[in-house]
Amino acid sequence: MTRLPTSNSNAAVLVVGPAWVGDMVLAQSLFMALRARPGQPAVDVIAPPWSMPLLARMPEVREAISLPVAHGERALRRRWALGRRLRDRQYRQGIVLPRSAKAALPLRAAGIPLRTGFRGELRFALLNDLRDRKQAAYRTVDRFLSLGFAAGEPLPDPIPIPRLAASVEGAHDARVALDLAEDGSPVLALCPGAEYGPAKRWPAEYYADIARRRLQQGWQVWLLGSDKDRAICQSIRDRAQGAAVLAGRTSLAQAIDLLAVADLVVSNDSGLMHIAAATGTRLVALYGSSDPDYTPPMNPQARILSLGLDCSPCFQRECPLGHLNCLRQLDPDRVHLAAEELLQQEPG
Repeated sequence: MTRLPTSNSNAAVLVVGPAWVGDMVLAQSLFMALRARPGQPAVDVIAPPWSMPLLARMPEVREAISLPVAHGERALRRRWALGRRLRDRQYRQGIVLPRSAKAALPLRAAGIPLRTGFRGELRFALLNDLRDRKQAAYRTVDRFLSLGFAAGEPLPDPIPIPRLAASVEGAHDARVALDLAEDGSPVLALCPGAEYGPAKRWPAEYYADIARRRLQQGWQVWLLGSDKDRAICQSIRDRAQGAAVLAGRTSLAQAIDLLAVADLVVSNDSGLMHIAAATGTRLVALYGSSDPDYTPPMNPQARILSLGLDCSPCFQRECPLGHLNCLRQLDPDRVHLAAEELLQQEPG
């Protein structure tokens, strides 16, 4: 068995982070476990540039090291050069979360003695603590977390739950910049996008139904997402006059702070859903083509809605049967009822 860093060493650990927002949030559980080791070793993370504001909200991360490489781009020389620049830091262990060979290059170039990751894509020459993914836990968060422990070692119980450090002042500044009222009225945040594809997107008219109900009760409704989600957010706003379209108008840091002050979030299985979960906000998470057992929101206040049809989860970007019943048959009344049940609970 490959030995993990000894307890008398506080040498830093270098992690190569994932390329998706939700996975990066889930990786915080690993960062928390690494910091909890004897000696509290520092944790540095190599990550895409977009994720810098997200990692800045994780107190366990000492430094986020930007790797300006597009998703899927090989950029082997750049990856190797980054690792060479990090050699003087003398990391004791490196952990790579993506499964590609190229993702492991910086660890080898940095001369890290213990390099941990799952088997995949001819990484035998790059990693020397290879784990069998087929024998790993099913949940993404558990699989990531297992790489911080010796092979076969049980995970902590309970596991560390991702929790982003939101800023009340940041939320205030964002509301001022976006002309969002601070009159004490409750806030519903809707996240109708999903970068992966339309098979993960609850219909816009259903979101509009939820929005209208809250607007009639005096709530504010915020529609969040990336610039790619602007059209669907505008479609919801057209059906629910008074909702504020924020898609493409916020930075990632602003989105974190705004989700943290919302009274309720309704979201597809997406990066913003995992961010909302990690702020501790009440959350209704909607699953269609994806599996709530694979990437659930790590928030005890979350309510997961999934119909569990015979054809789901299919993990496809678009419904292969053309009907999207896994989401179309998830009617707004069920979502409204789950939201009401959450609102009756004391906030965590």
